[in-house]
Amino acid sequence: MYISKIPYPLKGLFPKNMIWNFDLNEPVLYLTFDDGPNPSTTSYILGLLDKYRIKATFFCTGKNIEKHPGLFQQIKDSGNSTGNHTFSHLSGWKTSFKEYTDDFKRCETLCKTSLFRPPYGRMTFSQAEEIGKTHKIIMWTVLTGDFDSGRTPEKCLSTAKKYTKNGSIIVFHDSEKARERLLFALPGFLDHSIENGFRFEKIST
Repeated sequence: MYISKIPYPLKGLFPKNMIWNFDLNEPVLYLTFDDGPNPSTTSYILGLLDKYRIKATFFCTGKNIEKHPGLFQQIKDSGNSTGNHTFSHLSGWKTSFKEYTDDFKRCETLCKTSLFRPPYGRMTFSQAEEIGKTHKIIMWTVLTGDFDSGRTPEKCLSTAKKYTKNGSIIVFHDSEKARERLLFALPGFLDHSIENGFRFEKIST
């Protein structure tokens, strides 16, 4: 189970150093992609971003960086930001402090960034405290659900449109699993956002 937009009171249950959105005074959105790089989606995403002349932030797993170093380099060469998403896509709630932080560090040797997003949004307070010493922990305002095979592409798009506001951090997925929904929802979301006066920025490292 997941929630597309976490209600404000529930955020109090998470570590305080997590970032859920940015300055709400400007019509700026922060587009993010999790789980890549991936041969079936990364090049498509980069091409679309180039077409719209916008930048985004890619939270990559170390195992996929190792498998597809050329794609990872393309992300960086295109002027986008990259973030650490652990090496093995671990859930912090099911992983010991040492195993989790070691996995994070293994990814960091490849990623070399100051941004981190916990897979599934799940990490313990001690894990967050440790990683937060060196990295910004980036969560999200809107989870499109494109990873969910039970969700229609149309629902992913409508979710992104419904909950997006100034300063929102939006999550799509750079993965084979999300491909069908991503290919439909992403261009529609970009068109909708731009038509409504939003601009996109990458998250600064």
